[in-house]
Amino acid sequence: MPPITTYWFRPGMTGGTVVLDPPPAREDGAVFEYFPENYIWSLGVAATLNSGGMIDEVDRACRPIREAAGKGDAGTRDLMLAWKRVADQVAEQAEEAEKAGHLRTAGQKWFRSAAYVCQAERMLSSKDPERIPFYQQGLDALQRSFDLIDPATTRVAVPFEGGELPAYFMKAHRANGSPAPVMIMWNGLDSTKEHMYCSEWPQELAARGISTLMVDCPGSGEALRFAGLTSRVESEDWAKACVDYLETRDDVDADRLGLVGWSLGGYYAPRAAAYEKRLKLVVAWGANHNWGEVQRRRLEREGENPVPHYWEHVLWVWGETDVDTFVEKAARVQLDGVVEQITCAFLITHGENDRQIPVAYAHRSYEQAVNATKRDLRVFTPEEGATEHVGLDHLPHVGAFTADWIEDTFRELDEAAARA
Repeated sequence: MPPITTYWFRPGMTGGTVVLDPPPAREDGAVFEYFPENYIWSLGVAATLNSGGMIDEVDRACRPIREAAGKGDAGTRDLMLAWKRVADQVAEQAEEAEKAGHLRTAGQKWFRSAAYVCQAERMLSSKDPERIPFYQQGLDALQRSFDLIDPATTRVAVPFEGGELPAYFMKAHRANGSPAPVMIMWNGLDSTKEHMYCSEWPQELAARGISTLMVDCPGSGEALRFAGLTSRVESEDWAKACVDYLETRDDVDADRLGLVGWSLGGYYAPRAAAYEKRLKLVVAWGANHNWGEVQRRRLEREGENPVPHYWEHVLWVWGETDVDTFVEKAARVQLDGVVEQITCAFLITHGENDRQIPVAYAHRSYEQAVNATKRDLRVFTPEEGATEHVGLDHLPHVGAFTADWIEDTFRELDEAAARA
């Protein structure tokens, strides 16, 4: 295969226009690195601070484990215990505020307690006996936050192959009372619907009159931990389930449904949109055009791992028992010959400094999406931020751009329908 030209956007550029100048020098320090010797933990800190975490609380969790950060996978239990201590402290403060009748304060603290638990839980080994109880602690804390300060978000279940996919639905209230467009939101390799909610991106959509269905797909969150549902190549299977569910709701505009997936969701979402034609737009929040190739490279120790206990984790997610079988299956997790079948609007966002997924994949997806009704590529640079994996170093920046694009695209669809 010939080499792929690397294109990117200068700050402020939008649309499909590309710049062909030589790329700027790579800047590995683009993300705030609390633990300079541990990329994974540092990315977790950045994600938490960009998802409602308070810098003092995060610092108090991290300061005692700076030495443990150098242990790699062996230090993840130290991280869990340190973050749990602060999450428990914030939960105790929430209890006190609730007893005193200060419900907004209590709800905010339950939210932060949940955010800390869910960020630390994803670092644990899948075999750690504390992982499931710790995850449940995060679920319970977030539900208490919903109950106190966010009645617009409810827990729902998407019927799927005789079982269900756990999800949260954030309902947008429209001034005229009409049913709202909905974005379906999917996870990556190690994120959960709790990370989606804590990112505060669904809240941005709600402010624009767009509801969000945050789903634990097979291989993620509750679907994996409690139901044993593992991932598969054919993500269109659960796309169909999500759309079928949304079509049963009278508060949903079933003709205005979109799909966004981040990280590994940057494979799942485009794949699904290629085959589920009821979707009107799709977003790859971090292109993942050939995830199988990335796994082969990781075996060769090229590139960063996104989570500790990496090979154990991917075997858990994909339901395999050995690395060779998994890598053989993963070779099918790629979008050549698939992206061409997308016939709705398509946005790709990517960080120029993404150390997990090559930025060249974003351009490959863009170049192959020749049948999309609209296609846009946005690459975020170190100068502006959101340049690391899925923009975790400046999540609100990539989130705002993406929410604006979705709002604009739904409006364009409405205007086209009105002219027809």
